[in-house]
Amino acid sequence: MNAQELRAKTPDELKTELANLKKESFNLRFQQATGQLENTAQIRKARRAAARVKTILNEKAASAAE
Repeated sequence: MNAQELRAKTPDELKTELANLKKESFNLRFQQATGQLENTAQIRKARRAAARVKTILNEKAASAAE
């Protein structure tokens, strides 16, 4: 999901998206620890997507504070 799509969402939708990404990240780390993960690049994608969502949330919070 790109930043344009994330900026169109409400903060509540972004928080649920962040929670989903954190769950996905946990599951990927668990799969890696047990040796079941085939594509290790998925971990990086999930981590970066979560960071992207956090950035958009912070931007929205800063613009609301002004």
